[in-house]
Amino acid sequence: MATRKTASAPTPYHHGDLRAALIAATELLLAERGIEGFTLREVARRAGVSPAAPLHHFGSAAGLLTEVSILGFDELTRCLREGTATGGEDPAARLRGQGMGYVHFALTYPGRFHLMFRKDRLMPDERLKAAGDAALMELELAVRDYTGWGRKKPLNHATQATLLAAWSSVHGFAHLALDEKFGQQAGTECTKDFVAGMLPEILRQLWP
Repeated sequence: MATRKTASAPTPYHHGDLRAALIAATELLLAERGIEGFTLREVARRAGVSPAAPLHHFGSAAGLLTEVSILGFDELTRCLREGTATGGEDPAARLRGQGMGYVHFALTYPGRFHLMFRKDRLMPDERLKAAGDAALMELELAVRDYTGWGRKKPLNHATQATLLAAWSSVHGFAHLALDEKFGQQAGTECTKDFVAGMLPEILRQLWP
């Protein structure tokens, strides 16, 4: 009598580090199409997994984008610290180094940079807030040293204005560079070469 075969259980799907693969696919998609072109289905397709996989790991599109933003702020903090280190004992040079680090981060991770400040697409998350606060604190400490205000007193109006001016300057410059708005000024130079040559001079004029 022939034996009846029983259906075998489905083999679990293995992707290696699926979380990292989904985050990497998200960053590439954001860099290519921007936040408006982001979809979970396209992320899943690029990662080679089912459309349900991103939801299983991150809960929602906002959950995935929030994770990418946290990584972005962590990397921005690292770039700012590296910039500080290039300035040695000179407070102005440390602040200029942070400016270089900020723009370097934006040009290296355009997808993260454009996403990180889009609260309408992110989840309220204490880790996100902590990561953002840590990055801003690096800039604040450099500004405190540059102005001579010290590191323990609450910011006064003038020092806060300097902080906001510093942040606005490098953030705006980064956006202009990413949007390739320097075409007439850059001439035949590519954007990155133009930034590498021009930004240090701009920062020296801002913070001599």
